[in-house]
Amino acid sequence: MTRRSFLKSASASTVALAGLSAAGAKNRPNIVVILSDDLGYGDVACYNPKSKIPTPELDRLAKEGLRFIDAHTPCGVCSPTRYGLLTGRYPWRGDLKSQVLWPYDRPLIEDGRLTLPAMLRSQGYATAAIGKWHLGWDWQTTDGSKVNSQVKLGDPQREIRNEFAKKVMWEKPAGGGPITKGFDYYFGVDLPNFPPYTFIENDRLTAAPSEQKPDKMFGWPGPMKPGWRLEGVLPELTRRAVKYVEEKSKSDKPFFLYFAMSSPHTPIAPDDDFKGKSGIGDYGDFVHQTDWSVGRVMDAIRASGKADNTIVVFTSDNGPENLTYPVLKETNHASQGPLRGAKRMLWEGGHRVPYIVWGPGRVPAGKTESEIVCHTDIMATVASITGYKLPNNAGEDSYDISAAWFGKKRSRAIREGTVHHSMNNEYALRQGEWVYIDSNGTHGPAEPEWWRERHGIKKHNEPGELFHLKEDLLEQKNLYSAYPDKVKQMKALLEKYKNDSRSVPPRR
Repeated sequence: MTRRSFLKSASASTVALAGLSAAGAKNRPNIVVILSDDLGYGDVACYNPKSKIPTPELDRLAKEGLRFIDAHTPCGVCSPTRYGLLTGRYPWRGDLKSQVLWPYDRPLIEDGRLTLPAMLRSQGYATAAIGKWHLGWDWQTTDGSKVNSQVKLGDPQREIRNEFAKKVMWEKPAGGGPITKGFDYYFGVDLPNFPPYTFIENDRLTAAPSEQKPDKMFGWPGPMKPGWRLEGVLPELTRRAVKYVEEKSKSDKPFFLYFAMSSPHTPIAPDDDFKGKSGIGDYGDFVHQTDWSVGRVMDAIRASGKADNTIVVFTSDNGPENLTYPVLKETNHASQGPLRGAKRMLWEGGHRVPYIVWGPGRVPAGKTESEIVCHTDIMATVASITGYKLPNNAGEDSYDISAAWFGKKRSRAIREGTVHHSMNNEYALRQGEWVYIDSNGTHGPAEPEWWRERHGIKKHNEPGELFHLKEDLLEQKNLYSAYPDKVKQMKALLEKYKNDSRSVPPRR
């Protein structure tokens, strides 16, 4: 799909999404959060000069905005990070301590918990989520049963879940989704490799999943809309995001768009227009298409007449998938960039991600920012920008980092410490240049032995790991035994955060 045909399609399909102006909200900035899926720190050229993948749109975004070089997700996997971003709370404080949500799991965000979109909606914003949800649904069944009465949250149990799917009444509205968590509008998929294989609009499927996914198609078995194409997911999500920006820009009412991309997460499914464009195979092509998608949304924002009153945050939900290790071996493209680790892990590559803030006239252009930040901070930062006072029972792990977003001078670090979390419910603490990992190095899938040998990393018998990132960004030299006092101090702070209900000091 060419850029011209895409924009023509988006304009032709634009329909009115009504929104009345809200008193007092007229001059508040539009907020757009673009969350890519499994995009690595080294996949984007402006973060990795050795990247083999062309990312001109993200490179332009960085030139026009502020590029954070030490930004982190609250977990090394998907569902927890999305929970943390939308609630400002570390996800391990909730019910999901490890893994991710699997098909038909119940909603993860608790009833009554203030979310980022609900906060903005209370201030007169129009709010929309477009893209991947992966935070659970309440599916209606023929006998009223729920899958989590049979299987724990986050436990795959494929046979039980596949049997449960036979009882779901797909024609009925699904509860617990985005429109119950503060969003006025939703369009997307739960995730591209989970059933049902059809789009969801608000709380209903847009087409009946009357067939079963073919075994040869990537993903979990389950019901599928006839003619479903994995390659068609990202283009349609992009078109819908562009349409939303175009329509809402016609109103004086500010808007919040959470564009949760489905890429470059598996299935690696680049559209035909992008095949062969990266020169390093389907993964590179899909990252290149991800960059294109961001560019189309940014084109709509720049053309909206509201660009000077819009703030965009682009980032990723965790580090790159393990499949990027063979890509590295075959093509010399390092999705982790200069970091160690990948998705699910506690090393930097599992949770340090691209993070670009854009806002003409507000955000410094063409600069880099070294402040340590976490995705949970977006909630308190947006609250500060819009003049909302967060209560103490919301955003418990969300720091106001607006000073960093807007390039203001600070005399000290904004965060006292930042907790990292793995898929296996193991923890690490970052403080300044030090990172303490409360694990012996088995937090997630094993690294390829060839990678360890290439970088001279040997297995150790220490109960934990300690690295000084300024001197050892690749986390090669474990200093656990050399600095026992530092280990003791950081472990104590980590335990304090885990045992308290919040890491941010109580707000006055």
